[in-house]
Amino acid sequence: MQGAEILDDLRARSLVHDHTDESELIKLLSAGGVTVYHGIDPTAPSLHLGNLIGVLAMRRFQDAGHHPLALVGGATGLIGDPSGRSGERNLLDTETLDNNLAGIRGQLEQLLDFDGPAAARMVNNHDWTRDLSLLDFLRDTGKHATVNQMVAKDSVKSRMSGENGISFTEFTYMLLQAHDFWWLHENYGCDLQIGGSDQWGNITAGIDLTRRRGGASVHGLTWPLMTRSDGAKFGKTADGAVWIDAGRTSPYEFHQYFLRVDDRDVERTLLQLTLLSTERIAEIMAAHSDSPEARLAQGELADSVTALIHGAEEVRRSRLAADVLFGSEGPTAEGLAALRGIVPETSMSPGSIGAAEPVVDLLVATQVCSSRGDARRTVAQGGIRINGVKVDAVDSPIEVIGDGFVLIQRGKKQRHLAVTRSD
Repeated sequence: MQGAEILDDLRARSLVHDHTDESELIKLLSAGGVTVYHGIDPTAPSLHLGNLIGVLAMRRFQDAGHHPLALVGGATGLIGDPSGRSGERNLLDTETLDNNLAGIRGQLEQLLDFDGPAAARMVNNHDWTRDLSLLDFLRDTGKHATVNQMVAKDSVKSRMSGENGISFTEFTYMLLQAHDFWWLHENYGCDLQIGGSDQWGNITAGIDLTRRRGGASVHGLTWPLMTRSDGAKFGKTADGAVWIDAGRTSPYEFHQYFLRVDDRDVERTLLQLTLLSTERIAEIMAAHSDSPEARLAQGELADSVTALIHGAEEVRRSRLAADVLFGSEGPTAEGLAALRGIVPETSMSPGSIGAAEPVVDLLVATQVCSSRGDARRTVAQGGIRINGVKVDAVDSPIEVIGDGFVLIQRGKKQRHLAVTRSD
């Protein structure tokens, strides 16, 4: 893919906000094999959806024959980036940072190819800054930046005008990131840094430093920050961030997040967070427009992103679980098995349900009801369903499905899985 083609593809996906001289950037990319650097903040042992746009941007460059260089900021993570923030970051200790770096490395290996002719690399800026003395940093980096330039950057201006101001520690972040770009150019031949639009000030600082220290021309490109049409931050829910790590956000919850994407956001999200071609996305959106109530685009989006992160099997399980929880048909054994890990469950011995009031025994044993009296009242009020069927008597027989599953529902939202088999 030539330089103009990859820029055209990024523009078609609304992934271009600012960039350096376009003709020179196209010339650079057309020559092939460009090392492209993107920084990731290691504040947790997992990437979240906010990181995904940048990682997939690296993947797009890699698929075009360029070399992704993922910088996970061990040094800058100890300092904190003021960009896009109204308050000071909590500083990380080295043990936490090492754990975060290990988790992120594993996830990057799922999304980028670390072998082959366009092999990706992950680097940690702590490796080249930990032995850098303050005097050397001030002499070789600080002297090339004026305070006037630094306070003119949007990320610094917004913090200076805010209630809490900005610490000197975070004020120096821009110089550290600029030093990274210069160092990566000198040691890895890196000629392009990419990032969100809030990073433009830091990127241009690195471009300027590289030119001043060695006379080299390097480039930058940013994309617009991703927000939802309702004004909420993309990748956030009432419970917090949507994580890539299945232990933090289950594949089912991950899949559900994308199924709920607003119609106003679905095309842009397909373009930016999947590897589907723009032509395929146009086909999806045409079909979606014909029957928007079917939410075809959301289904394609949820399947594509979940498969990319968690694999096709988790897509299948997520769809099976959703069919049980929200479908109109009765649950199947396969569907109930897919609910494991999604709804609370209780393991029970086959003989733990009595013959006189089996429903009461089940509700109390699973703690769906707090007492036998609570169980009887809830059944009498029509508030219990078992395997999708409303229960109208405490002595109703209980059907065990498949290898020993019983799905209990109290009210509209509370669901519990009883597992009456040994694993």
